[in-house]
Amino acid sequence: MKKIVLLTLVLGISLLATAQRSVQLKNNLRQHGAVEKMMVGIEPLKSSSVVHAQQADIPFLPADRNTNVVSIIDIGTSANAYSYGYAGGQKAIVWADPNLNVVTNFHRMGGALDAGGYSGDLGYDISTDGGNTFTNMVEIYIAENNAGGQYFTDAARYPNHGIYNPAGNTDLANSWLVYHAPNLDGSNAVDSWGGYSYGVANLNDPSNRTKNLQSSGEVKQYIPDAFDITNTGEVFVVDVNQDWGSGSLVYLNSLIVNKGTWDETAEDFVYTQELLDAFVDAEIVRPAHVSVAFGPDGLTGYISMIGNDGSMEDVSGVKGFYPLIYKTTDGGATWSDPMGIQLGGVNGINGIVNGLLTDEQIAELYEEPLPSREEIPYTTAFDHDIAVDANGNLHIGVVVGVVGSENYTIVSASNFFAAYDIYTTDGGTTWEAQKLGAIRQLRGSFPDDTYTEDNRIQISTSFDRRAVFVSWLDTDLEEQEDNSRPNIFSRGLKLNDWGYWDLTCSGGADAATNVTLFSVGMWNATFGSVASYALYSDGKYTIPMTYQPLVDNNPINPVQYKYIKDFFFTDADFCIVGTEEIKDVAAAQVSQNFPNPFTGETYVNVQLASGSNVGVQVYNITGQKVYEHSYGYQPAGSFTMTLKSDNMPTGVYFYTVKVGEEKITRKMIVN
Repeated sequence: MKKIVLLTLVLGISLLATAQRSVQLKNNLRQHGAVEKMMVGIEPLKSSSVVHAQQADIPFLPADRNTNVVSIIDIGTSANAYSYGYAGGQKAIVWADPNLNVVTNFHRMGGALDAGGYSGDLGYDISTDGGNTFTNMVEIYIAENNAGGQYFTDAARYPNHGIYNPAGNTDLANSWLVYHAPNLDGSNAVDSWGGYSYGVANLNDPSNRTKNLQSSGEVKQYIPDAFDITNTGEVFVVDVNQDWGSGSLVYLNSLIVNKGTWDETAEDFVYTQELLDAFVDAEIVRPAHVSVAFGPDGLTGYISMIGNDGSMEDVSGVKGFYPLIYKTTDGGATWSDPMGIQLGGVNGINGIVNGLLTDEQIAELYEEPLPSREEIPYTTAFDHDIAVDANGNLHIGVVVGVVGSENYTIVSASNFFAAYDIYTTDGGTTWEAQKLGAIRQLRGSFPDDTYTEDNRIQISTSFDRRAVFVSWLDTDLEEQEDNSRPNIFSRGLKLNDWGYWDLTCSGGADAATNVTLFSVGMWNATFGSVASYALYSDGKYTIPMTYQPLVDNNPINPVQYKYIKDFFFTDADFCIVGTEEIKDVAAAQVSQNFPNPFTGETYVNVQLASGSNVGVQVYNITGQKVYEHSYGYQPAGSFTMTLKSDNMPTGVYFYTVKVGEEKITRKMIVN
């Protein structure tokens, strides 16, 4: 009865909300829609065994960098890139346990370190010294059920994982790696999805392990996005209930909540399932993404899905995505009904309504008459991540922008959308939003639109949950037109004694830090993944991160996983209290061009502490101007100019970057 009543209510609200669009966007704005997670996420049966030349490592380390150049090491390998999530999927790829000082990276097997290995098997790389050194390719799951189809029916894909460590334990022998992955048992489509593979492996003795298989029945299992392990030792895995038996998607209007409880005798987790009603507008077919997280007490938890159930105002008659929140205060025994978060409009969040766009940007987006700020419709993008802070309040890391010319699209023109932390301080009654950094590119395609990844926004917390770190992928290379050559960006928030959230400003007063700037991961950090917990020692919040550079930009080829071992924030990096800056930040920093000397192309990185007009001029040694380009207004943050040696004979040149009224000049050499 509850489901029927809710569906009737949603349909009624949706019919009332079909008002005429009252704001008019200008033409030719770049826009994106959600990627439906179709069965194209399964790679072809046989992957190439030939490893072609990988994108070259960046061979320079400029001395005037404004961020630490991180150390990056090789860890495990896989037969292909179809392991690290898909279109915003799995976030529990890297896990860190501060009590054990352990970092794990979980993935499918194969590749250079597992010659001839099957991509349906699973294993992990592990560090027991806080990420300094690793033991790689510890195989704990072997697919073996060959039923004669294209794939082994227990071939695993897109795994999530974590570490179950009983309270107070510091002994590896008493802790367990916990994994959960979809498999290809065909119970929810022929030669495709439907099954779950799950189990544990002892961290001290991985031969002590379990393997369990579960098939779809009336509940249609697919590819779970959401995974968390609570401090009280329960595992939560959330999936979207969708039937592919007909060969196309039929969404069943519910979420599958899998709850695992530790069985001491069996030394394994035993799972139960329940369904939560999760209605969405038929126009979007299914929720775009789902995430789950619990607080430090193990009782307060949230499930968040990106969707639209008709309960929020359609500002100016335009429909967008927004977070829908389920809350529990009894460890998942019961859940609330979904609660929508209004992004825009009169009842929208101030940090979005008055914080995302400048007046100049509004004029660039819309035709006359310009809308008021309360008339602008906002939407989230299509993936997100959540965390719960020390006070049991939810934080949602998500990309926010303006709804495009069609419902459920986002305007993705560079710098017109941004990474946000949407959070509550009162358990979900009211919501606030902190803009963390403007974004240049939304979606990367590998190698074409059959395999895509957006900004892959993720949240980490300190172990005491008083600091929150939001990370995402963005391609800041000026001439790049999509997000297929990303860096990892990160920004921290820390709860202070006055109840405000301080912000890091090592990337500028209003911008995030470019983690991979000037490292071998620069423009190469595809499918970057971030641990849910930061490690803390010597005053440093070290955030474990990995990525998988793609060979020939093609996910079919074998991959080498990379680990970023030493990216950190310190307490001194948190330099903004509320809205008042308490630490001076240089207005702009301009790198030496790299490489230098150069032939063909060279690059100049610009870090802006606040938004400004930017331009560049190049002069030869006699003072003659040989090149000039205006980039117009650029928001706070990082972007990289490309300078070409066309029409520049061999010799010495000077380039001047103008930021507002400030000018910075450096010398470069053309070979």
